[in-house]
Amino acid sequence: MGKRSARRAANNQEGKVRALYPREGDWHPLNAGGHGDDAREQSYRRRVKPMSAGQEALMQAIDSQNLVLALGPAGTGKTYLAISKAVEALEAREVERIVLTRPAVEAGENLGFLPGGVESKLQPYLRPLYDALTDRLGNKRVKMALGEGLIEIAPVGFMRGRTLNNAFVVIDEAQNCTYGQIKMLLTRLGWSSTMVLTGDPDQSDLLPGVSGLGEIARRLSALADVGVIELDDADIVRHPLVASMLTVI
Repeated sequence: MGKRSARRAANNQEGKVRALYPREGDWHPLNAGGHGDDAREQSYRRRVKPMSAGQEALMQAIDSQNLVLALGPAGTGKTYLAISKAVEALEAREVERIVLTRPAVEAGENLGFLPGGVESKLQPYLRPLYDALTDRLGNKRVKMALGEGLIEIAPVGFMRGRTLNNAFVVIDEAQNCTYGQIKMLLTRLGWSSTMVLTGDPDQSDLLPGVSGLGEIARRLSALADVGVIELDDADIVRHPLVASMLTVI
C-alpha cells in the first residue's frame, strides 16, 4: 500500500490526474449567474448561496415573507432553492415539518397503468422532490425523516381539508394546477408556516387556459405581504444551451 500511495502522489504532482469538475470561476450559464469563488459546486455547503440576482431575490423573499410565488423557466433553481430553504428551516427548528406537493400530471405522455399501491403509482411524479431532498440531506437522512413524519411528500389531491401549522410547504409545478386547486392549496397555510409555490406559466401540461398559476400570481402581486418573484433566462443554472434554447423555442 505504501508504494501504491507514493506512486499515486507522484502522478498527482506530475499533473497526470485531473479533477473531473470545472475549476472555480470557469463555468457560468451565459456568463450571467456566477458569484466569484462560489461559482459551481454547492452540494457540500450547509447553506446554498444564490448564483444570480433573481435567485438572491427569491431567497430573500422566502426569508422575509410567509407566502412566495417563484415563477420562471426551467433550470432557474426554483424547486431546489425552495427545498433548500425548507431543509434549513427544519434543521434550525423554525418549523416542525416539511410538506412537499406537486400535481400528478403526465407531461404530454400517457403512462398507462402503473403497478403497485398508491405510493408506487405516485412515485414517478414526485421523484424530482426526492432528488432535491436527497441532494441536500443524503438518502439515509431523507428516509429517516420520511419515516418519522418530519418530511411529507404528497400529491395535490391529498391536500384538501388540511391546515398546515408550523410547516414549510413547497408546492412544485404549480403551472399544472387549475385556479381552483391553487386557491385550495393557498388556503392550507396555517400559523407559523411558510409556503412557496414554484412553476413556469409558459410550460403547463394542461389544456390552454386551464392553468391558474399566471392569474393567481397577477392577483397576489398586489398584496404587500406576498412575494412574487419572476426569474428569467439570466437565472438559469443548467447548461448554457438551456438558456439559449429558451430564447428561441
